[in-house]
Amino acid sequence: MKKVLVLGAGLVAKPLVRYLLDSDYNVKVASRTLSKAEFLTENHPNGYAEQLNVDDKSRLRKLIGEADIVISLLPYTHHVTVADICIQKKKDMVTTSYVSDKMQGLNEKAVKAGIIILNETGLDPGIDHMSAMKIIHRVKNSGGKITSFCSYCGGLPAPEANTNPFGYKFSWSPRGVVLAAKNNAKYLKNGKEVFVPSEKLFDAYSIISIPEIGDFEAYPNRNSIPYIDKYGINGTETMFRGTLRNLGWCETWKKIGELGLLNEKTMDLTGLSFREFTEKLINKKDVNKKGVAEYLKIDENSDVIKRFEWLGLLGDEKLPVIQGSPLDVLVAQLLKNLQYKEGERDMVVLHHEFIAEFKKGKEKINSTLIDFGIPNGDSSMARTVGLPAAIATKLILEEKIDSKGVHIPILPAIYEPILKELGKLGVKFKEKTEET
Repeated sequence: MKKVLVLGAGLVAKPLVRYLLDSDYNVKVASRTLSKAEFLTENHPNGYAEQLNVDDKSRLRKLIGEADIVISLLPYTHHVTVADICIQKKKDMVTTSYVSDKMQGLNEKAVKAGIIILNETGLDPGIDHMSAMKIIHRVKNSGGKITSFCSYCGGLPAPEANTNPFGYKFSWSPRGVVLAAKNNAKYLKNGKEVFVPSEKLFDAYSIISIPEIGDFEAYPNRNSIPYIDKYGINGTETMFRGTLRNLGWCETWKKIGELGLLNEKTMDLTGLSFREFTEKLINKKDVNKKGVAEYLKIDENSDVIKRFEWLGLLGDEKLPVIQGSPLDVLVAQLLKNLQYKEGERDMVVLHHEFIAEFKKGKEKINSTLIDFGIPNGDSSMARTVGLPAAIATKLILEEKIDSKGVHIPILPAIYEPILKELGKLGVKFKEKTEET
């Protein structure tokens, strides 16, 4: 029986582990917190849980050496370390994270070792690549070319679960969500590169209407430019990859940044209340909502101030952090207040807009995935991140993916069987094509 090692036991791991156990693999989940690993294996006869400190390189090497393939769901900072060991041990590897420059730099070593390191096999990045490439290759095979590509993705509460002023609840790493607010962005629009520094990220949003579910704010997601080459659409005039959020998100997060809550510098916060903490951030005494509004140059009765009040930033409750950064405080408070209640569903929205040019004229192609979580079951985020990685793992073990080196799922041999299996599991796109 083939052995799969899953490193990490976070919010998106459960569907992945269950899919692989149901596929008759031996699955070992190694996590810093043993109880989380045990929860995922659920006493399955082929499931094993193990406590692991990923900094224990000797133990990590032993576990990798015992496996046939490794799935790293660890924070992205650990992926290269895991990949180095996988190369040494000649073990295939799958991640759902973006390919870093250091990871890409391992390509030649991975090829020589005869292994694949398949990255970006989750939702975004992951299903977005696969569904986009399916259409891009279809257009090319029909003699056309892509002249514009815009892609938008968001993990959000289902409409009936959208019950807090932020319009958001956590279905994946809270810290990851907050850190993403500090990213620079770059994209191509009408033939011109546009650079957006992190402090301007939330100024660069637009309103996008998604069929069936309404309007959202969309702002640029990291650097879209490299995907022109990766997707093979050189000559396109527009290339944009964006994040979707409910209305009001961007204005609020711009002010969160201006307030200093994204600062990662450790501070002594002993004994401080939220109000005192906020006073410290803006260097003012006796702060109330009017004072914060004046500092941020917004109306004291604005939705932003109401969200800050709701979150408790102007209250007398003691901070949940004694030694830490403002960002640590923000993460802890968001995690406390932006949780899904029992039985609530999340929602994933992934929407592509293409302009394809043919000899006969132009077409606008829209492709949309709207997926909902299962009440009291798996979240949509867990399914759409975990299942593609699990399917890819199975395909590699079955030698149906035989590419070597560092890859993302943009080759037909990789994305076609993954999308086909996802469709069987209910993760499906709707397409609409119209002449322009």
